[in-house]
Amino acid sequence: MLRIGLISDTHGLLRPEAVAFLKGSDFIVHGGDIGSAGILEALAAIAPLTAVRGNNDREPWAETIAETELLEFGDVRLHAIHDLAQLGIDPSAAGVRVVVSGHSHQPKIAERGGVLYVNPGSAGPRRFKLPIAVAELLIDGDVVTARVVELAV
Repeated sequence: MLRIGLISDTHGLLRPEAVAFLKGSDFIVHGGDIGSAGILEALAAIAPLTAVRGNNDREPWAETIAETELLEFGDVRLHAIHDLAQLGIDPSAAGVRVVVSGHSHQPKIAERGGVLYVNPGSAGPRRFKLPIAVAELLIDGDVVTARVVELAV
């Protein structure tokens, strides 16, 4: 079984509670609005990392980060994008099982048309009264489950 840690919208703040949650992940996906290269370095020290560029990642350090990424974990294809409204593919037609996004700061898990959509919410500075959260995917063969965890900060 693979554990994929999901984090998004850190906006330059990597909380120790998020780091503790992500430890033990086999892989980490960051859904954008990273905030600094230091966030990526810290996450990559925990597990292999893929990140997508968010609308606020405009500094030179972020120029090489793609806006979307397609990953494969065995038979499970994962598409990462910051803003779900910018999704330019039909995930089901592309053989994608999971779409990971960020942007809204609202944690959410939904399944539509055989595709699991996961937004881990925001792990960075609190926005409005939204929770500070992260998520994980558990992949066992072709079975994928997700859960969001609100961090006590």
